[in-house]
Amino acid sequence: MEFTETSTAGLKREYRVIVPASDLEARVNERLDDLKNRVQLRGFRPGKVPVAHLKRLYGKSAMAEVIEATVNEANSKIIADKKLKLAIEPKVVLPTEQSDVEKVIEGKSDLAYTVEMEIVPPITLVDFKSLKLTRLTAEVTDEEIDQAVKTIAEQNKPFVAKTDGAANGDRVTMSFEGSIAGVPFEGGKGTDVPLLLGSGQFIPGFEEHLLGVKAGENKTFDVKFPDDYRATALAGKDATFAVTVAAVETPGEVKIDDDFAKALGLESLAKLKDAVKERIVREHAAASRQKLKRALFDEVDERHKFEPPPTLVEQEFANVWAQVEKDLKDQGRTFEDEGTTEEKARAEYRAIAERRVRLGLVIAEIGERNNIKVTDEQLRSAVMEQVRQFPGQERQIWEYYQKNPNAIAALRAPLFEDKVVDFLVELAEVTDKPVSREELFKEDEE
Repeated sequence: MEFTETSTAGLKREYRVIVPASDLEARVNERLDDLKNRVQLRGFRPGKVPVAHLKRLYGKSAMAEVIEATVNEANSKIIADKKLKLAIEPKVVLPTEQSDVEKVIEGKSDLAYTVEMEIVPPITLVDFKSLKLTRLTAEVTDEEIDQAVKTIAEQNKPFVAKTDGAANGDRVTMSFEGSIAGVPFEGGKGTDVPLLLGSGQFIPGFEEHLLGVKAGENKTFDVKFPDDYRATALAGKDATFAVTVAAVETPGEVKIDDDFAKALGLESLAKLKDAVKERIVREHAAASRQKLKRALFDEVDERHKFEPPPTLVEQEFANVWAQVEKDLKDQGRTFEDEGTTEEKARAEYRAIAERRVRLGLVIAEIGERNNIKVTDEQLRSAVMEQVRQFPGQERQIWEYYQKNPNAIAALRAPLFEDKVVDFLVELAEVTDKPVSREELFKEDEE
């Protein structure tokens, strides 16, 4: 096998490969000779089938297998000899003329093809001990715990039947059916649906029509779907709803004490507050880590400027842009509504795609040089965590991950990223900065 570099452009390489017909023929004969000892043909004893006869029967399929194996081996040799690190799988361009292909398969011509490769550029890693990062931390205050307990109490208020007309804050249980121009529409029907008046769960105007209704009452009214309603088929349409009220209930009072805590399955109010505090501590820790991770990636990106492989950028941009267009369509919005143009948005999201690809390559390089790996046990734990999220479907979810390497890879990627982040944070100089809860969560809320 001989190969020659025919083109070099940026991170793209092209090679011309020639495999002599004699080499292919020898490998085909080896395959047929091996097949002779395994195949059973009428009229021949095992192992006594002439190779010439096998060649007439299986020669073309054996040559096709040999060509595929030879191409893979040749490409691997190029990668090894040239010490290339590929960004994507090689693109093989075989002869296009049918006559040329047939000559190769028949063993009458050398195999000549072109292989295009896109490589990862050499990455020079900085000294990560020089990184200086600030980690935001927020103390959990008694006021924060008390407010969280009050919120739990509000969410667990008992509702009692009410004979008077419904008011904001009351819960109305109803059945309804909506129609447009007399024709029911998809998703416009519900049975025994609870609705907290004033919550804004339904489209504007719907809840207002239920103010004053009583249990057992029927009511029909008209409302208009918002112009920007996410279901575009309904956006801006006038609809009529026929409603039957099954019950009207008003919230009762909840006393926050030991009995309330016991109703939630805890021993006492003190235990409830401890559990709430633990939850808030975890929330703070997660927000703190997320901000630290973002700052770390900003620093890593700033210190590693190189041209990422264009095909990887195009693939990432295509994924990002598809999501952008889907979100706009679902929300019934345009780029103009977002205060930009499609051209500006494309430039912005392409820059985001380039950053993602660049960071991904740097993270991979850090992991490779420092032998950072996700263990089988860690991966199993991640799969089991996914399985636990689908009660009653555990077996199906487990089998899904066992049969889908891409699904496993999707679990491994964030685990690997987190391990690299831990490695870098350990090397960097990290200073803790106490802040309020509001500041800790400010960006996320925005």
